[in-house]
This record gives sequence, structure tokens and C-alpha cells, in this order.
Amino acid sequence: MNVRATALAEVPRDEPISAFARDVIEDLSQAPKRLSPKYFYDAAGSELFEQITRLPEYYPTRTELAILREQGQAISAFIPKGTALVEFGAGATTKIRLLLDECPIGAYVPVDISGDFLNAQAKALRTDYPGLNVYPVTADFTAPFELPKAIRAMPKVGFFPGSTLGNFEPHEARAFLTSAREILGKGARIVIGVDLEKDERVLHDAYNDCAGVTARFNLNVLHRINRELDGDFDVGAFDHRAIYNRDRHRIEMHLVSKKMLTAQVLGRTFSFEPGESIHTENSYKYSIDRFMTLARNTGWIPLQSWTDKGGLFSVHALAAPM
Repeated sequence: MNVRATALAEVPRDEPISAFARDVIEDLSQAPKRLSPKYFYDAAGSELFEQITRLPEYYPTRTELAILREQGQAISAFIPKGTALVEFGAGATTKIRLLLDECPIGAYVPVDISGDFLNAQAKALRTDYPGLNVYPVTADFTAPFELPKAIRAMPKVGFFPGSTLGNFEPHEARAFLTSAREILGKGARIVIGVDLEKDERVLHDAYNDCAGVTARFNLNVLHRINRELDGDFDVGAFDHRAIYNRDRHRIEMHLVSKKMLTAQVLGRTFSFEPGESIHTENSYKYSIDRFMTLARNTGWIPLQSWTDKGGLFSVHALAAPM
């Protein structure tokens, strides 16, 4: 048995933290090392990301919000009355509120891996929309999950804003869109936000903000490992780095070791050379045509696309065949 397999075999499968522990140990045992971006979003990470969305350099959130506001009526035309709206990777409720204000939605199903943050947002929505049925689901939305029984007979529309699709490798994006179509069922629809290719300086600035919030967000995953997995990472010994990979149409985020060091996770030791990277996230950028091709190849029918005047961001309505 190799070192990685041995390390994984020693992590008990019945521990509450086992999924996080097993993924971290497996990913840090690879060459090159990596960590999954889904583990950014503990309570601290979720709050840091909300700060990122308000930064002047970070165009995606404000641009997508502008599209949702300006095209609210057009988007609502694709959402049947009494729909169960299923949001994959639900975060703060700013975007979903724009749809709730425009569309006759029968139920809202936010799905996210961060249960505490999810339930807090669901509670706030119930207060502000007392007639709305809210059924939060704590789950990894990139894997199959069960929808609440209460909505199974309702028409379903998925909502996947924020260009989270760009965090997936191409094969993962295909798998997610296929899975979402199967979860939502025949005749379902989905509204999805997709970041577009653009000037590289705009992209660089968006992921290297002057205030350093993105750096803290990236480094927070090491704090989480220290806190939850008995880690001893010297977080200050790592630098945030975000670069644009032109050939792959993606921003890459890394944590780069400043010096030779070791770190332990649940008693397993990982060594780092000076300049060695932990690859934490990719953010793929699409053209309209490349996204349309991806949608069609995963069984969706493109219905409509909307973009801002500057061509920074796009929102798409897709339908699943009956």
C-alpha cells in the first residue's frame, strides 16, 4: 500500500469530520498538493467571501446583481408559477431575494455544505417572507442529494448564481450539470450565472484585491485545518497567489510556502519546499458559445442569455427535456 492510501486507511470513516479529514489528507498527499475549494466555506470563510463580493475590484457579484435587477421580469417569465426554487450552493440571500420579489415561487430549497450559515440565512428569509416555505438542505451539492418530500410534486427550477460553475474542472462542470438535471427532473429549468473571458488585468485585480481580503479567504482554509483537524500549519509562512492561466481560460489560486517547513494534520506530516504550492481553487472563464456547447452536451436546452453592457458576466436560462 502506498503512503497516501495508508494515510487514508487510518482515518476512521465514522468520525463526523471524516469527509473533510479524508479529503485534506488525500489532497495534501498528492504531487502537486491541492485542497478542494468547497472547504473554504466554514463560517469564517463564508463571511470573508461576503466581504469579497463588496470589494471594488471584484466585479462578478455586482455585475450579476445588475443583470438580475435589469432582467428580472424577463427571467421570471422562465419560472413557472408555484415553482420550487432549488439553489445549489446557497450563500447570502441577496440574489435569491431579487427572484423572490419578481417570481411567484411556491417554495425555496437552499442547498449548501455549510449548515450553520445556511440555517441562519433560511431563518432570515422566513422572517422577511412569511408566506414562503423554506426547506434548507445541508449537503454537498456537487454530489447527488434528495430533495425534500414536500416539493417533489411541484415544478422545479434550479438557481446557480455567482459563476460557481467556473470553480469546477471541465469534467466536473459536465458532471454537475448532468447531476442537476437529474435531481431537478424532466421539464425542469435552471438559471445559472457564468463569468466571461475578459481583459487579464481585470481578472488579476479581482483576485488580488488591495485590501487583502481574498488572501485572508484563501489562507482561512489552513486556519480551518488547524482548528478542526488538529493541524499545526504556520499560516504566516504561506502567501496567497492568484494568476491567470491563459491556455486553460482560468484564474488559479495557490498558497505558496515561503520557506522549508512541515505541517501535521491528525498526526500525518506533510513537508513543503520553499516556493511549493497548494493549489486551492480554479475559476474558469467562458465564452457564450463555449458555455452553450457545455449546456447542450449535458442534456440542457439553452433558452435565453443575458449579459451586461461591458460583457463581463452572463446569466443563462436552460431547460431540461420532458
